[in-house]
Amino acid sequence: MSPSSTISRARVLRIAWPIILSNISIPLLGLVDTAVIGNLGRVSLIGSIALGALIFSFLYWGFGFLRMGTTGLVAQAYGANEIEEVKASVYRAILLALAVGLVLLVLHVPLLRAALYFLDGSVLVEEGAAEYFSIRIWSAPATLINLALLGLFLGLQDTRAVLKLQFLLNGVNIVLDVVFVLGFEWGIAGVASATLIAEYLTLIVALFMFRKRLTTLGSFATRSLGVTRGRLLDAVALRRMLVVNGDLMIRTISLIFAFAWFTNQGAKSGDVLLAANSILMQLVSFAAFFMDGFALAAESLVGAAIGAKNRQRLVSGIYRTSELAILTSVLLSVVFALGGESIINFLTNVESVRQAGLTYLPWVIAAPVVSVFCFQLDGIFIGATATRDMRNAMLISLALYLVTYQILGTNFGNHGLWASLILYYVYRAITLWLRMGSVYSKISGLPNFTPGGL
Repeated sequence: MSPSSTISRARVLRIAWPIILSNISIPLLGLVDTAVIGNLGRVSLIGSIALGALIFSFLYWGFGFLRMGTTGLVAQAYGANEIEEVKASVYRAILLALAVGLVLLVLHVPLLRAALYFLDGSVLVEEGAAEYFSIRIWSAPATLINLALLGLFLGLQDTRAVLKLQFLLNGVNIVLDVVFVLGFEWGIAGVASATLIAEYLTLIVALFMFRKRLTTLGSFATRSLGVTRGRLLDAVALRRMLVVNGDLMIRTISLIFAFAWFTNQGAKSGDVLLAANSILMQLVSFAAFFMDGFALAAESLVGAAIGAKNRQRLVSGIYRTSELAILTSVLLSVVFALGGESIINFLTNVESVRQAGLTYLPWVIAAPVVSVFCFQLDGIFIGATATRDMRNAMLISLALYLVTYQILGTNFGNHGLWASLILYYVYRAITLWLRMGSVYSKISGLPNFTPGGL
């Protein structure tokens, strides 16, 4: 770790570019899923993938604290040079991930029934979504442990490891998508099977990388995989992990509910609007994952600065990651403005879906420059493990979003739905910005902070 108290743009880019490249492969996978299914000529298949992926958004993104919480806790321990706590934090996360994964496998049938009960789609769409779920759910333990290991590498600012794992996961998934769907003609089962195989292959590689990375940390005396039982089961550390993860779980479920609400409202309007919104959300996800590269860099840099009790490094990390994120968001909006129509035409050959996509494309163009602020603030708060404020801010934002939709959706239909989503990003940014003082309070001796007082 650099001894410098300030963080340069070059350093941010060295941390962020592997994350950005790895993140690009995530929406790319979604684009390939949509493209291989979308060009089979059946609108219901696109909706099935959308609803199936939505269910896993609840199951897996809802447990995203396994990645986020691990990143914050590891980054702070690493910044404080507490290598034993780094290892203990990861082991706790892996054990929790394994337990959750096994529970999901045991309960997967009632979980599927409950999900389809609350989601509104046609009979054909729901049948396809059930087929997708019933195969992909068996990747649950691997997926969740992979999240914990990604949290470790991000917390250690080892973003090249993240790049390798994400490229492996999504590269294998994309190749198998094409082979299973276009080659073997397995349809939805092919998409789900590709994901299942890719997750377990990535877990095997991640465990080897995990072992190698832990043995290189710290002094010679600490270069072992072991950790004492007392350290692993430390009551204070366990309570902190549970509090952080609990807050993040509530926050993440609220976030996923907001996007589930969006998808569900589109589904109520028919298969064409559901498919069009699904395709447009692929573009929004592309931008989100791209900008999230700088937010993830902020997580590791902010966490390390707080662990080291270094105020100057904290301020520098916030500024440097934020300015680059904002510049990136502007470039993404320009790309969507110039190439959005071509992208939509590539993703589907169904003319009604193409026309609907073009109608609502302006909202996608606006999304990056509006959403960048809440993404960046998320990264800052995760690095600081200021999770109570994240939880509360998200709950307030969700309530405002739902109220906004009741007003705009009733009067403006799908345009009102998209407008509500854009305002949801604004609500999230404002509610977090008003609590920036909690980030600075993580370093003892800092003066009180008010928004605008950096």
